[in-house]
Amino acid sequence: MSTEVTPVVRERSYTWEDPRALAAAAGGRTGLEFLQALAVGELPPPPIMATIGADVETVEEGRVVFTLTPAEFHYNPIGSVHGGIFATLLDSACGCAVQSTLPADVAYTSLDLSVRFLRPMSSETGPVRCEGVVVSSGRRVVLARASITDAGGRLLGEATSSCLILR
Repeated sequence: MSTEVTPVVRERSYTWEDPRALAAAAGGRTGLEFLQALAVGELPPPPIMATIGADVETVEEGRVVFTLTPAEFHYNPIGSVHGGIFATLLDSACGCAVQSTLPADVAYTSLDLSVRFLRPMSSETGPVRCEGVVVSSGRRVVLARASITDAGGRLLGEATSSCLILR
């Protein structure tokens, strides 16, 4: 009698659109108009959102909310959601909050990202929300902060980011 267990095969596939075409679609739109077009599905999500399985929930001037349901494919070797997923959500929320305040044909890039991991996230956590808001705006640098909370409102992680405005 064999005691070998057949491993369960876990598999995931997804598709994405050409990121250069998406970037080109931003031309002539304010940052808010571009992000709202993403939120309503007029434009396809950027590849990173397909990769991690995140969605845009809310887009307002100076504020963006992403949602994500943690799954095994987000895990690190110790069995919880990898810190890179936290950082990706937080960086995206900070950056998009900044982008939502920009006029047409003005871009930004992150100067820094400071992340704090406060509680673990796993597939048992359930859906999480990551909210990014603009804290302070200057002509060249904008400061944003973001937080990840679970359905019960518990804070799982937070970040601050400075973004350089490219005119």
